[in-house]
Amino acid sequence: MDVAVQERIKTLDKATVRSGIMDFEKKFDEWEGSVKGKDLDELCPLTHKFVDGAYIREIFMPKGTLLTSKIHKICHPYFVMKGDCSVLTDEGVVRIKAPYNGITQPNTKRILYMHEDTIWITVHVTKHKDLEQIEDEVIAKSFDEVLITKEELYKLKGE
Repeated sequence: MDVAVQERIKTLDKATVRSGIMDFEKKFDEWEGSVKGKDLDELCPLTHKFVDGAYIREIFMPKGTLLTSKIHKICHPYFVMKGDCSVLTDEGVVRIKAPYNGITQPNTKRILYMHEDTIWITVHVTKHKDLEQIEDEVIAKSFDEVLITKEELYKLKGE
């Protein structure tokens, strides 16, 4: 990514970047070349696995794919098992090459561009096995819906 763009993002507050990502997603969804619904599911297939107390979600994203993630409510780990992608969040732009692992923080929404075929895995702590229930638990419909973590509450209280 252009260094000037990266420096510009660093000067913006998180709310401005989040708003920009949401605006991008809206315009991208309206673009006649965008892929949605079942076509997106075919382009970027998901694999779902369940173990006691956790849901594991794997997505394959082909080279050249540009997409936005959903808004994450809950802190969880992610693993990039294969590929190379650029990721924009309210923290800025990072280039991620497999193998890689990180932690998704609450209130995270990403724009991703795949430089190579990419496999991204997330792990969510949940007692549910129903995908709709899991999505209601871990995905926010807006930034206003995101839950505050215990750690953030303790910081807020000065503990």
